Amino acid sequence: MSYEPPTPPAELPSELVNRLNESSPNRLEDIASYAVALAEHKEREARLDEQSDDVDNKERPEDLPDDVPAKATITIKEINGNRYYYWQWRDGEKIRSQYKSPVNADE
Repeated sequence: MSYEPPTPPAELPSELVNRLNESSPNRLEDIASYAVALAEHKEREARLDEQSDDVDNKERPEDLPDDVPAKATITIKEINGNRYYYWQWRDGEKIRSQYKSPVNADE
């Protein structure tokens, strides 16, 4: 191990470098652990966004409204004894639905 302090990456803002240089070894270890975890989280989010874009770029059914994602599926809901088709998809933690049409008795 060298007795010279490490050279910071040129991309780091000088204010950040100065704050790091003022930090204790324990604080630097905490910062390093957090930085690695944050980088992994952001990489995972970027991968999920790419996968979501891939799903959205799939061929859309002709009757799919513009504001409904391609990953939506059709579900049947019964309301007051009547049955209706709805587009349904997951949006984060929520399930979203949009009316499609009534279910014909012949189906």
